[in-house]
Amino acid sequence: MKRLDVRARVLRELRSFFEARGFLEVETPTLVPSPGMDVHLAAFESDGPASLRYLITSPEYQMKRLLASGYSQIFQVARAFRKDESGGRHNPEFTLVEWYRAHAGWEEVLADTEQLIAKVTGGIVHLGATAWGPARSVRCLPPFRRIPVLSAFATWGGVTAEEALHLAETDEDRFYFLLVDRVEPAIAALDEAIVLCDYPATQASLARKKPEDPRLAERFEIYVAGVELCNGFGELVDPVEQRNRFELDQQARAERGLPVYPIDEKFLKDLEKMPAAGGNALGVDRLAALVAGTTSIDAVLAFPATEL
Repeated sequence: MKRLDVRARVLRELRSFFEARGFLEVETPTLVPSPGMDVHLAAFESDGPASLRYLITSPEYQMKRLLASGYSQIFQVARAFRKDESGGRHNPEFTLVEWYRAHAGWEEVLADTEQLIAKVTGGIVHLGATAWGPARSVRCLPPFRRIPVLSAFATWGGVTAEEALHLAETDEDRFYFLLVDRVEPAIAALDEAIVLCDYPATQASLARKKPEDPRLAERFEIYVAGVELCNGFGELVDPVEQRNRFELDQQARAERGLPVYPIDEKFLKDLEKMPAAGGNALGVDRLAALVAGTTSIDAVLAFPATEL
């Protein structure tokens, strides 16, 4: 039986959480000139009135443009689209909640996220037996346990921290394989919510580098029962550095034979006016699934892609 009642409650609690903290709910376009450069994402294309458009993989660029125009605390419950994504935790069309704080950093947004997850889950996720493991409970009370990414690789990935950093800079595919094959399963076995933080800078194209160690970035992800729930940043607001990163991403996409998406010039222009900020994108489908006692999002979707 579909747990759409759980999904509806999660959506109500999300909106209540942000409105109680003075955030403004916004809506930004779904069809955009650039869907993002991440080499691991593929966008759906659509013919626009004057040029090619793409369904958003995230509302990030346009929400940051709103920050640049003067809005200080904004959130959005958005439908997003990514090709070739399927399975228990993926669907080509999905829902996320994305929010930004002007004049803040990743620590403030991490605190938002911990409190939000605790509120929605009641502090504990109770899971029934699934394909990923037995029935169990996972603690979701702030503060969540923080584990730097390089430390996680040294503990579970079979490489040293320096070797992991070198892989992130020279062999992204191998880095990603070790993350998925070794680190994430080890985290999934832990009975508490986990924050992976301090990602190598090469793995965070939209995040600010850490001032005290520019090899690393102000990026974090939260895992509950092995489910990656979110991707948060201390936001990069330097348009010159951001353009350079975009161009490197375009080059990487070309080398892999992937579509090379255009750079959003209006976003880069507005980045010149954007204040320091922190932001996060959290998967609503995944959070609702955990509240419903499963790690499969099919349980909380009215019609997964496989049923259409």
